[in-house]
This record gives sequence, C-alpha cells and structure tokens, in this order.
Amino acid sequence: MTEHRGGHDVIVVGAGFAGLYQLIRLRDAGYDVRVLEAGGDVGGTWYWNRYPGARCDIESIEYSYSFDRALEQEWNWSERYASQPEILDYIRYVADRYDLRRDITFDTRVEAMRWDDGSERWTVRTDDGRSRTARFVIAATGCLSVPSRPDFDGLGDFAGELYWTSHWPHEGVDLAGKRVAVVGTGSSGLQTITAIAPVVGSLTVFQRTPSYAVPAHNGPIGQRLDDVKSGYPAFRDESRLSRLGFHCREGETGYYTETSAADVRRELDARWSDGGLCFTQSFRDVLFDVEANEALAEYVRERIRGKVHDPETAEKLTPRSYPIGSKRMCVDTGYFEVYNQDNVSLVDLGEQPIARLTERGVVAGDVEREFDVIILATGFDAMTGALTAMDVRGTDGPLAEKWAAGPRTYLGLMTAGFPNLFMITGPQSPSVLSNMMTSIEYHVDWVTRAIEHLRARGKHRMEPDVAAEDNWVNTTNDVGDLTLMPRAASWYTGANIPGKQRVFMPFVGGVGTYKQIGDGVAVAGYHGFEMA
Repeated sequence: MTEHRGGHDVIVVGAGFAGLYQLIRLRDAGYDVRVLEAGGDVGGTWYWNRYPGARCDIESIEYSYSFDRALEQEWNWSERYASQPEILDYIRYVADRYDLRRDITFDTRVEAMRWDDGSERWTVRTDDGRSRTARFVIAATGCLSVPSRPDFDGLGDFAGELYWTSHWPHEGVDLAGKRVAVVGTGSSGLQTITAIAPVVGSLTVFQRTPSYAVPAHNGPIGQRLDDVKSGYPAFRDESRLSRLGFHCREGETGYYTETSAADVRRELDARWSDGGLCFTQSFRDVLFDVEANEALAEYVRERIRGKVHDPETAEKLTPRSYPIGSKRMCVDTGYFEVYNQDNVSLVDLGEQPIARLTERGVVAGDVEREFDVIILATGFDAMTGALTAMDVRGTDGPLAEKWAAGPRTYLGLMTAGFPNLFMITGPQSPSVLSNMMTSIEYHVDWVTRAIEHLRARGKHRMEPDVAAEDNWVNTTNDVGDLTLMPRAASWYTGANIPGKQRVFMPFVGGVGTYKQIGDGVAVAGYHGFEMA
C-alpha cells in the first residue's frame, strides 16, 4: 500500500452532480482537491442507470445547475423531462467546460476511511491498494447509489440473460422479440416496462406493491425554455425558498377540508392535466390529513381504472396499502396503458410470491414461467447505504455501528465523532424529498463557506456537538411523525432492505425552511458545531 505524499486539502468521493460542483467551488477557492469516482466517467447515478426509459422526474429547466448564468443560457434542453442520455451529455459538457477531469481519479472505489486524531487528517483507502490523506473528506456519494440486490433462491441458476436496472450494460441490450420478466414496479421498473413493452415478444411484470403514478405529459420543451431563461435568477430564487425545491402551485386552493367537492375535482383535474410531481401539492393538508390524502389517492385509482381495460388487472395495479405521497411518486409516460397490450401480463407477488429462479425462468406461487431475459428493478439502499458500505471510522469507531439504529446527523451535513467529514444531501436533510439539484447546490455552498470560515480563523477541525445532533435527530423524527409519510414501508424508512432499522430518514420540513435553519446556524457562527 503506497502513500500519496503530502496529501490533499480535500478529498471528494463521487463525481456526480454534487461532486462536480463541490470541485468547482473548492478549486476556485484555492484548495487542492482530489475527486475519487468508482465509475469510468462523470455522471454519478446517470452514469450507472442506463436502463431503457431512464428519465428524470424533475423538469429539465429545474434539474440543472444554477451557479453560472452563462451555463444556464448556453445549454438547451430538448424535452420537458430529460432522458438519461441527455442528462449524461449535460454532465459531461459541464466537466469539459470547467476542465474538471484533471482533478478526478476514475475507476477507483473508496473502501475505507480512517480519521487520525494526532494529525487531524483522514486516510482514504481505495480498491487499487492506494491510500491518500486529506484534511477534509466530502461524501458526494448520492442518495440512490448502492443497489438493493435481493438474494433470490436460484439466482445463479438462470441460464438466460439477467440484468439489474441499477447496473445496465453501457452497450445496451437487444430485447426485440424476447420473453422478458421485470421484477419491481418502482420508478426504475415503471420506466423500463413502459419503454420495452412495444418491442419485446412477451413481458411479464412481477409486482410486490403497486405505485401511484401521475402522467408526465412529456414532450419538446419549446418556448418554455426561452421564457425561463429570460428570468432565470428570480426563477431559481423562488425554487430555493419553496418546499420541494422546484416550482409548484403549492396549496393555492388551501386545505382540502375547507374546499367544496366541485373545487376539489377542478383542482385535481388541473393538476392531472399539468402532469408531474406537483400533483400532491394540490392541498396543504394532503400529507397530514387522512381524509385529504384518501381523496387524492382515490382520484388516482379512478384514473388507473380508466386507463386499464381489464378490471382485474386494474385492481391489482391500484395502490391501497399506503398513503399517496408517502412513497416516492412516479411520473409515467404511458405505464398503465402498457397492460392493455396482448403481450403484457401482471403477476401479483402478494398472491404468488417468488419462490425461486430456475434455469428456465421464475417460479412464483406454484407456476414456473419461462423467460429469455430477467430484469431486476429492485431499488437501492437509500440515503445511508453509500456511506455505511465503506468502512468509515472516526474518533469512536465505525460509522455503520453508530448508525445501526438509524442515521444520526446534524442538519444532514455532519455526524458527531467524525470530524471534517461532510455529507452532501445526507440523511436528515430534504434531499430525496426535493429537487436534488436545489439541495445539492445549497449543501455544497454551505460546506464551502464552512471550510473557508475555518481557514479564515486559523482553525482546521469541525464536527457537530452531540447535543445539537441529538436535537436535530429528534426534530427530524418529530416533524416526520406529524405527517402520514412514516406509515408506508418505503425506502425513505429503509423498509426495502432486510435487517435495516426502520427510521424515516429525510427532513420533511421543506427546502425553504431547511435553508432558513442552515443559514441561521452559519450566521450564528456555526452554532452547534465544535471548531478547533
């Protein structure tokens, strides 16, 4: 194992949107920064997730950087909701424009990080056997970057083609005319199913839990892009102060319980016609009041029944076991209509659970179905998985042990006992409940200012006070418990990972509220953080 002599000021783990922006900010401030990236190029989640139909569920004009007005003006999106290839092109364009690759080491996975109290530096060990040191480490590892890979019995027995949506072959896959199975109906599953249904010979979908999905009404972006470009600064300011980090007509009609039936229907019809994730913002009490939530849920069920011709199939596709909005909403481009095709069938795993995979296919219930291709869209170990997958050890031991009963952070930015380790969009921040681009830029800017604050005062060590961390954990839990969101067995709570403690991990108070808190902490001399 070799030592990188002299080390770095900062090591950033990950070269997705967060890592690239963090590199830009710190390099401009004069720091020696090295980015370590497991993939072969920039892109993060958009480098790995190349499955058919992969697309962002935030509109392109919002899912983009805002730090450089020239960049905003020169990049032209083609669609309302950009596809994975276009998003990856954008990230690569940014990397080229700011000459970022010279400070990034690709095909290098971080395996372990150790804090040394004597030198007050981190030692970062990678899978190539090298060790590098840095005063600060910034984990830009993403919230959905470690796949969940259930160990189905007989997984290695299947003789056909087996793929994971989270690690799709870069060269693509020819599915034309083949018998295909898709396991999983979260966002990745829905997008894959919709994209491949027209070309496969037959498609069998194995569904554990049906998803609420609203239409995207995707299409060419047209004049909308020019309109936004002309007023981008004010447009971005509004997003930063909103609840979700992107533009919605948030509860303009007030509370469901105070709205007439006719006005409720009118509002929901308008939201459905608009398309996108703003649907659940129809009324202010949707995530707090059971009656309001059920009204929106039943509206979506009605729409599903109107799209799917076979009543039995429609009923299987209708969610009933959790509140709408308590799991990540899906934005679809014709998903439900797929089930009207003669070559598509649905297996309800509640009725026919998967027993095993065989050489020929899948045994669900007492039936073996034969396939040429099996696609597993089984999700991610969200929010904490990327950090706990590494052997990270601070002053009091491993991070995985500290977080065994759920993550503990202050503002989702740092965790006590791990000095100088920052997290971008970490657990207990708005992160996955928001436009990730808005949250990423806020965190990167906050972390950069904090490091510069230390430098200006001749200090070089920062970590949360335990009492401040405890208070933030309690605040996150208490705010979450005020809503209906913890009632779902979702990846927000880690329920999709066997053995993972169920804790509601995001901060549900909203991007604008969180920004006010984070700004206040900084203005108060980084209240709740210890600096030395």
